[in-house]
Amino acid sequence: MFLIIGALVVIGVIYLLLKRHESRMVLIAAGILMCCIAGNPMASLDAFAKSMTNAGLITSVCSCMGFSWCMKYTGCDKHLVVAIGKVLKKMGFLLIPGATLATFVVNIAIPSAAGCSAAVGVIFIPIMMSAGIHPAMAAAAVKSGTYGSMLNPGLVHNAVIAKLAGVQVTDVIANHMLATVVGVIIAAAVLTVLAVVLKENRGFVPEGEAGVDENFGINPLFAIMPLVPVIIPLVVKLLCSKKELMINMKEQEKLYPSKTEIKNLRVLKIIFPIAVTTIVALFVPTAVPLIGMLMFGNLIKEIGSDTSRLFDAAANSIMNAATIFLGLSVGATMTSEAFLNWTTIGIVVGGFLAFALSISGGIFFVKLFNLFSKKKINPLIGATGLSAVPMASRVCNEIATKYDPKNHVLNYCMSSNISGVIGSAVAAGVLISFLG
Repeated sequence: MFLIIGALVVIGVIYLLLKRHESRMVLIAAGILMCCIAGNPMASLDAFAKSMTNAGLITSVCSCMGFSWCMKYTGCDKHLVVAIGKVLKKMGFLLIPGATLATFVVNIAIPSAAGCSAAVGVIFIPIMMSAGIHPAMAAAAVKSGTYGSMLNPGLVHNAVIAKLAGVQVTDVIANHMLATVVGVIIAAAVLTVLAVVLKENRGFVPEGEAGVDENFGINPLFAIMPLVPVIIPLVVKLLCSKKELMINMKEQEKLYPSKTEIKNLRVLKIIFPIAVTTIVALFVPTAVPLIGMLMFGNLIKEIGSDTSRLFDAAANSIMNAATIFLGLSVGATMTSEAFLNWTTIGIVVGGFLAFALSISGGIFFVKLFNLFSKKKINPLIGATGLSAVPMASRVCNEIATKYDPKNHVLNYCMSSNISGVIGSAVAAGVLISFLG
C-alpha cells in the first residue's frame, strides 16, 4: 500500500516540476507528505536539519525560497522580466548575449535557478525564436545566465563557504564577484560565436508568435522590488564597517536609557495620524490623498473595538478589491508604445539609483548622528528609510544577525521603514504640485 502511495507522490512531483513550480518547495513538500503518510512526520525535518552543516543555514535556505515565492506570488518577477524583455526585443544581433546577461541579472534577484528559468524562459525564449534564433540556442542562452545567484547573499552555497572559512557571506561574494561576472561575459560571447558558426542565430521560423505581452502594464516599483535584497547589502558593504554593523540597539538603550516617559501610549497613537494629516494638509495639500488614506487606516486600527469592523473591511475586502481594479484599469490603458522605448530601461536604472541613493543617505545621516551622540545607532536602521516595507527591514535584520546572532534590529528598522513611507508620500505630493 505504501509503495503505491509513494509512487503516486513521485508522479505528482514530476507533474508539478513539469508545470514549472518551484523545485525545492515541491521536493520538500513531497518529502514531508511521505513522512506524514508513514506516520513519522518529523523524520523529513530531522533529515533536512542534519544535511546542513549548521542550523543557521536553514534560515538562509528558507528565506531564499520564501523571497522567490513572494516575488512570484505578487508578480514582481514578471514586471522585472517583461521590462527587460521589451528592451531585449530591440537588440538585434546582440539578442543572444543580451538574454544571457539579462537572465544573469534576474537570477541575482530570484536566486532559484528553476524559478528564474521559469520566469524568464517564457518571455526571453519566444522573443529569440521570433527573431529567427533556433529554440535550442535560445534555451542555452537562458541556461547560461542561471548562476547569477552566486552574487546573492541568501544563496545557501555562499553561506556554507562563509561558515567553513569563518568569514562573512559578503566577503565571500566580494572575492568571487569579478570572476563570476567575467565568466558570464565569456559564456555570452562564446555562445554568440557558436550560434553564428552553427548558423542557429537566424533563419528559424516559429510556428506561432509569442513573447512579450504588448498590453502588459509594467509597474516600475514592482520591477525594482526584486532587486532590493541585492541593492541594500551592496550599499551597506561599501559604506559600513563591521564595528558599526555590530552596534546592538538593546545594549545602547540599557547604557543610555531614554528620559522621555510616555504615560498614555494609546492616546498618542490616536493623536499621531490626526496631527500628521493636519500638518501635511497645511504645508503640502497635494499629498493629503496619499497621507490621508495611510493615516485613516492607522486611526481606525488604533481606536479599538469601536472601529474593528471598519478596520477589518479596509485591511481585507476593500484593499483587495481596490488592488484588483487598479491593476485592471492601469493594465487596460497601457499601450505598447508607452514601453517599447528607452524610457523603460531608464525607469529600471533610475529606480535602482533611487534606492541606492536613499539607502546611502540614510546611512550617512546615522553616521553623522553617531559623531555627536553617546548613544550610537546601527547604520542599518538608516538604510531602511525608504518605502520598501517590510522587505528592507527584513534584509537589514538578516545582515545584522550575520554579524551578531543576538543583534535583532527588525523593530527599529520598521520604524525607519514606516517613516520612509510617510516621507515618500509627502515627496510624491510635492512632485505632483510642481509637475501638475
